[in-house]
Amino acid sequence: MRSGPWVAVLGMALLWTGQVMSADLPEGPPEPPAPPPEEEKGIWAAIAYSGADTKYGFFWGADKRQEASDIALKHCENAGGQDCTVVVVFRNHRHWNDDDNTGFPYKHCGALAVAEKAAGRLTPWGAKSAETRAKAEDLSLQACEAAGDKCKIREWVCT
Repeated sequence: MRSGPWVAVLGMALLWTGQVMSADLPEGPPEPPAPPPEEEKGIWAAIAYSGADTKYGFFWGADKRQEASDIALKHCENAGGQDCTVVVVFRNHRHWNDDDNTGFPYKHCGALAVAEKAAGRLTPWGAKSAETRAKAEDLSLQACEAAGDKCKIREWVCT
């Protein structure tokens, strides 16, 4: 039985009608590119603190979370901190341009509160972020004063 020409004609007809598709061709339109990871959006800031000697450092204006953390740590170490740790990282979810005409785009803030140095024990501290400077300062003071000491704001920063 010779079916060679008929198979070829049937195959061509199916291809012409779109009934046969190659397995490697995508179905439908191509996928849009994935949005940038959350890490890449916004303006990042960080505060680092050394509980051993109450030194601190901060940085704002970074494009990436790790950049803000690294620079805040470096500032803390440059201030003489022997045991610096990043205690709060936050960001502004908008970008540098003033896309809603509200002024310079500060939206998210962080603060560090530290108690008076207590002899023979670690100094209580608190670091929090919030939508406003006042709220970040209040939350930081509450966290610090939970240890029973009087605290004051040592640093605040808004992105």
